[in-house]
Amino acid sequence: MANMVLNIALGRVAELYNRVDSNDPTNAVLLIIAINAGAATDATLRDYDTMSAIEGDANAAEVTNSGYARKTLTDADLVSFAPDDANDRVDLDVPDQTWTGVAAGSAWTDLVFAYDNDSTSGTDSSVVPMTLHDFAITPSGSDITVQINAAGFFRAS
Repeated sequence: MANMVLNIALGRVAELYNRVDSNDPTNAVLLIIAINAGAATDATLRDYDTMSAIEGDANAAEVTNSGYARKTLTDADLVSFAPDDANDRVDLDVPDQTWTGVAAGSAWTDLVFAYDNDSTSGTDSSVVPMTLHDFAITPSGSDITVQINAAGFFRAS
């Protein structure tokens, strides 16, 4: 589960996930972005409203290791949006993700799950960071797999 929800996405994570799952708009996607938060605190990061703002912080940056690329998840990649009426909640899940042969370089500290409403022409200034997950790893040339919690990456209740 998420370590925290960024302020811009409070009360919206399930809505944004459902928009991607429903293809509304057509080019909407979820992104999984690895960052090195360095000296940036969670309290600082949670106030940023776009990926551009996170990357603009001198203490945080998207990693640049060879073998790393953002993960882009479309409606076909998502577990169907379905409220759990028996437990009065919504669990949002995505498949585990693997980056192959990630070279040494930037250490990874966190993963950001973000929403992009237009993957064809959007920029980081329109990408909404939703959740931040601790993910401390030092790449060494081997594969990196993130195992998403069995209950999902986010729970709304």
